[in-house]
Amino acid sequence: MARKVIKTRRDIPSVEELLQAPELTPEISALPRPVAAEIVKATVAAFKAELAQQRTAPELADLLTAVRQRLAEQVSRSLARVINATGIVVHTNLGRAPLPEHIFDEIRQTVVGYGNVEFDVATGSRGHRGDACERYLATLSGAESGTVVNNNAAALFAILNTLANRRKVLISRGELVQIGGGFRIPDILRKAGARLAEVGTTNITTVDDYEKAIDSQTALILKVHKSNFVQAGFTEEVPLKPLVALGRKRGVPVVNDLGSGVFISTSKILGYHEPTVQESVRAGAALTCFSGDKLLGGVQAGLIVGEAELISRIKKNPLFRTLRVDKLVFAVLEKLLAVYLDGSPLTGIKLWQILATDPAELHRRAEAILKKLGRPPGVAAVHTSAFVGGGALPERALKSAGLMFAETMPARRLMEAFRALRPPVIGRIDDDRFIIDLKAVDPADLDLLTDSIRRVLDSVSAEKQ
Repeated sequence: MARKVIKTRRDIPSVEELLQAPELTPEISALPRPVAAEIVKATVAAFKAELAQQRTAPELADLLTAVRQRLAEQVSRSLARVINATGIVVHTNLGRAPLPEHIFDEIRQTVVGYGNVEFDVATGSRGHRGDACERYLATLSGAESGTVVNNNAAALFAILNTLANRRKVLISRGELVQIGGGFRIPDILRKAGARLAEVGTTNITTVDDYEKAIDSQTALILKVHKSNFVQAGFTEEVPLKPLVALGRKRGVPVVNDLGSGVFISTSKILGYHEPTVQESVRAGAALTCFSGDKLLGGVQAGLIVGEAELISRIKKNPLFRTLRVDKLVFAVLEKLLAVYLDGSPLTGIKLWQILATDPAELHRRAEAILKKLGRPPGVAAVHTSAFVGGGALPERALKSAGLMFAETMPARRLMEAFRALRPPVIGRIDDDRFIIDLKAVDPADLDLLTDSIRRVLDSVSAEKQ
């Protein structure tokens, strides 16, 4: 459209004219047409309302800019890939654990067409949903049985509603945590129909505190792994084994909510020991629940392992059907658990490939990017601190490396510029410096990242001129 001054409402193009404007084609083509039309219509209406209040007549270009901005905002909300340069590996806002590419190649034929989701090929009768996945889960954990629901909060909810409806659940005051999205353990417990019975104090809880609280109305003891915060100083909590011993003595099952859930030793890779699912099972927890998209390295799911009789009761609960997962989740988890069972998680699970990458290699990658960029002034390869994320040990930093931009380049402006790219590059700000941390950046994306940095630097340079 040619340059034009808008003096009256009649000068404003129609919605259909704007939908066909070449200047808006990239944004409009990225959205379903009815959605684009609604946005254009709303923007035009707002423009008309403001027209009478403006002292100077706006140009058509102003309207096109407003429409383009609204359309671009909607496009940015559509689910799309980003480059995670935050240094947080299991980033909740960026989809948590990255999935291994080979798994999608393996499950493609299973999920795009028909599959034996609930069909027994051997007998020709109705089968059990997720049978292989649940078998793998039980075998890997060493438990009698296992099952899957749509996230760990749902797993805990199903356990509580099945085993403790209208009965007491004992939990240490120091473990009444808040999980992602503002949801709190006490709220989930109450919504599940259970009665909360707090034991101990915020910083000190002993075995005697639990034992004194047990009565005929006690349904279970709940232990929650404190993975998303740290308590220090004068503190004491009851380890799982003594709690299980008490539960057996008094006939009360112990449920262990591990949160992240991990199946391999993390001591060498992460520098600390994260309690494993197998350890929880061996310690005697009646049920253990954890997430599928954190340290397992898979998709969003809530996994439950433990005593077969208890899991059978959970699966017979009418609520269970509302929490069940679809063929995509089962297909991914089945392949993922098979990798663990085959003993190759460090090479077959993308999350563990990332976490195991040598910091020196990350620094070499940062230097290689700088070399390709011609070593621009104001950008340096630096050692950084990364984090596991996903609520796992927030104060345990991982050695990493990346690129730091000089203070002369406004960090907020850089953050916005990198977010505006396609795909967006999501970095972080430390001490007013913008940082691109390479810990979670896929090596396959390094060339794309290099080009993205070049484009942003060019735009920053153009702004200064």
